[in-house]
Amino acid sequence: MTSTGPLRDPANRVSPKAVRLWLLEALVAFAFFLGGSLLVSRWVGGSGWAWVPGWFADNSWSLPVAVVVVVLPFLVAEPFVRYAVHRWELSGDVVYARSGFLTREWVFVPVSRIQTVDKGQGWMERLLGLATLEIRTASHAGSSTIKGLDYLVAARLAEELAHRAEALRDDAT
Repeated sequence: MTSTGPLRDPANRVSPKAVRLWLLEALVAFAFFLGGSLLVSRWVGGSGWAWVPGWFADNSWSLPVAVVVVVLPFLVAEPFVRYAVHRWELSGDVVYARSGFLTREWVFVPVSRIQTVDKGQGWMERLLGLATLEIRTASHAGSSTIKGLDYLVAARLAEELAHRAEALRDDAT
């Protein structure tokens, strides 16, 4: 078996607006983490629970500070890294998608195996004119999700995949 080298990048990037979507999602998660850490630090610092170590009860303010120090770099970096990584391509009879932040996932979905193609929008995606395309096969491992697509691109791609899958099924019968 010969190796042809690393996988090439899929041809198409997701929408640049996806950076804003992922930044908004990260900000919402950050607000929950920070709010939760503030509540815990006030609760621990004010109650003097016996099971809480004394050094933590005396310095409970360090919990929200630690959350900011640890989470803030991810909050800033994640949307830009995801945008650089997330790509997709419809090539011949295969959908090729790559995604990830800390880990990378390459997915090849043969159009002949596609059972359903769904596009969806969360409320933040609607605000930004974005959509998520879900390509499902009989096997979960063969399915793919492409997030951060412009709504019109997702609609066109969903329609094209549905037509190609239908044509391939009709040829097989």
